[in-house]
Amino acid sequence: MQVTPVNDQQLIALYLDGDERAFKELLDRYQQKIYTSIYLFVKDETLAEDIFQEVFIKIINTLRSGKYNHEGKFGQWALRISYNLCVDYFRRGKRRPHVHPNETFDIFDVLHTNEPNAEQLIMRSQTHDRIRHLVDMLPPEQREVVILRHYADMSFKEIAALTRVSINTALGRMRYALINIRKMVAEKEVQLQ
Repeated sequence: MQVTPVNDQQLIALYLDGDERAFKELLDRYQQKIYTSIYLFVKDETLAEDIFQEVFIKIINTLRSGKYNHEGKFGQWALRISYNLCVDYFRRGKRRPHVHPNETFDIFDVLHTNEPNAEQLIMRSQTHDRIRHLVDMLPPEQREVVILRHYADMSFKEIAALTRVSINTALGRMRYALINIRKMVAEKEVQLQ
């Protein structure tokens, strides 16, 4: 017997009919992507967890009030909420902390890969730290596009919608980000391998 996967809209309908497991399934589908995108913006585990919880409170309230519209994708809508909450946080005057290599959370820990040996792990960790440092040095608009594209795995169309710019602007920001990273690598003689 083959089980037909339930899509997001069906899960929402089941949840609104009182099936709490349906919301848990929806949460399981998107929690890692949403949490990771929040963490990459705020660079603080506790703050990321707080914003993540606030995102899902807003989602629940919107669903229960009947204000969710089915035109867009649920995941993109949830990421938009998380993005807006991060922006709100920074607008309140908080400065963006930088990633330090000794932090306990590392985005690369959540990526599933084949088991590398210890030397490969050390080299990969050092490379990721160097890249993360270079990304942190980018102008905010460029850094944002890099994070959303490469860490949150969003398309340029999704990035454009989320950041409320044209696709060409999102593409241009990515292009300039890559140019700037290459310049920094050359100027600082950073070894990425």
